[in-house]
Amino acid sequence: MLDELTEKFERFVRNLKGQGKLSEANVRDTVREVRRILLEADVSLPAAKSFIDAVTTKALGQQVLTSITPGQQMVKVIYDELAQFLGGASEPVRFGKSPSPILLVGLNGVGKTTTTAKLALYLRKKGRKPLMAAGDVRRPAAAEQLEILGKQLGIPVVRGESSPIKIFEKGYEFARREGLDCILVDTAGRQHIDDELMQELSELQAFVKPPETLLVVDGMTGQDAVKSAQAFSARLEITGLILTKLDGDARGGAALSVRYITGKPIKFIGVGEKTADLEAFHPDRLAGRILGMGDIVGLVEKAQSVVDAEAAEKAAKKLLKREFTLEDFKEQIIQLKKMGPLDSLLAMIPGMKGAMKGIKIDEREMKVVVAIIDSMTPQERRSPRIIDGSRRKRIARGSGTSVQQINRLLNQFEQMQKMMKRFGKRGAPPLGLPRMPF
Repeated sequence: MLDELTEKFERFVRNLKGQGKLSEANVRDTVREVRRILLEADVSLPAAKSFIDAVTTKALGQQVLTSITPGQQMVKVIYDELAQFLGGASEPVRFGKSPSPILLVGLNGVGKTTTTAKLALYLRKKGRKPLMAAGDVRRPAAAEQLEILGKQLGIPVVRGESSPIKIFEKGYEFARREGLDCILVDTAGRQHIDDELMQELSELQAFVKPPETLLVVDGMTGQDAVKSAQAFSARLEITGLILTKLDGDARGGAALSVRYITGKPIKFIGVGEKTADLEAFHPDRLAGRILGMGDIVGLVEKAQSVVDAEAAEKAAKKLLKREFTLEDFKEQIIQLKKMGPLDSLLAMIPGMKGAMKGIKIDEREMKVVVAIIDSMTPQERRSPRIIDGSRRKRIARGSGTSVQQINRLLNQFEQMQKMMKRFGKRGAPPLGLPRMPF
C-alpha cells in the first residue's frame, strides 16, 4: 500500500535520525524535504502546505528531550501531525433506526458496486444483518454484479427496473420483514459528474435520509480523486469516504488530499480485489505504515479474524514437540493466504518493507507447495524421509512440478525441523528461519 510514498519517507526518516541536534535551520531543511516528498506523491498543494505549516510550528515550538535524539523527536512530530492530518482517530459507521440505510456514491469505475459488497461483508462480521439494494438502474450489469456477489457471500439483494427510490422502498420493506438491520444502497455513477446524476442522488438522499452517505474514491487517480470529492461534497451531505485500490500503484496523495479537501473522515480503505479486502481506517496506523513503522496491531487483528486460534495453538505445540508434519505446514500456508497478499502483510511489520526491497514474493509458489504436498500420500506427509527417488518422480508428475522442486521443498522443510529442534532444546527462538520456496 502507498509503496512510493512509504519508500521516500523511510529513506528520509533514516537520514533524519542521524541528526545530532535540532535547530531552526535543519527544521527548515526537514520540512522542505517533506514538502517535496508530498508533492511528488501527488498530494495537493493546499494540503501539502497546511501539513508543512503544522509540522514547522510544532517542531520549532518544542524543547529537545534528553531521552531521545533531536532526529527522533522530529520523526515523532511528523508522525503525530501525519496521524492528525489523516483524521486523528478512526470513526465507525453511524447507524440510525433499524433498518438503517447507508448510501454509497461515486463515479463509474471507482469500484462502488464491489465496495458495497465488501462493506456488507465487513458489517456482517461485526454482527450486523445487512441487505444490499441495487440502486444503480443506469448501468445494466450493476444489479447483476451485485446479485452475484450477494449469492457468493450469502447476503440478500433487492433489485428492480424502476427508480432508485422505488428500489429502496422495496428493500426497506424486505429488511423489516426479514429482521435485517441495515440497507446498503449502491447508486448510479457517471464517467464525469453532471447535473442529472447529482439531481438523482440528491433526491434519493432527501428521501432516504441516511445517517451515512459514503463517497467511494479511487485511490489511484490522484488529483482527479480530489476534484470528484469536491464536486460530490458540494452537492450532497457526504459523511465519510472510502478509498479503493490502495493495493495498486497509487502514489498515496489521494489519502492525504481527499481528507484535507473535504474535511470528511476516511472510514474504510480497499486493499485488494477480494470481498474481504476492506479495512476500517485508522489514521495513526496508516501514518506508521507510511513512515515505515509498520502496523503490528493491524497485523494481529487481521490474523485473529481469519486464523483458527485452537488450530494455531495445536500447530505451535507440534512445532515444539518436533511433531510438525508437511500436512501441518500446508494448513499454515492456507491460513496465511487467508490473511491477504504477502507483501501487504510484510508492510505491517516494522522495518520489513525496507528489508524486503528488491525481493519479489511470488505467491504462486505457495500454490505450488500446496500442490506438491497434496500429491503425497498421508504416510509421506507424516514421514518425508521415506520419499525416495521413485516417489519423488511420482509426486512431481502428480503436482505438475519437477523433481528439483520436490527436493528443494523437502530439504527446506528438513532445515526448518532441525531449527525447531534446537529451539525446543534452548527454550529461545532461533535467529532466523530457513528461506521457504515462496
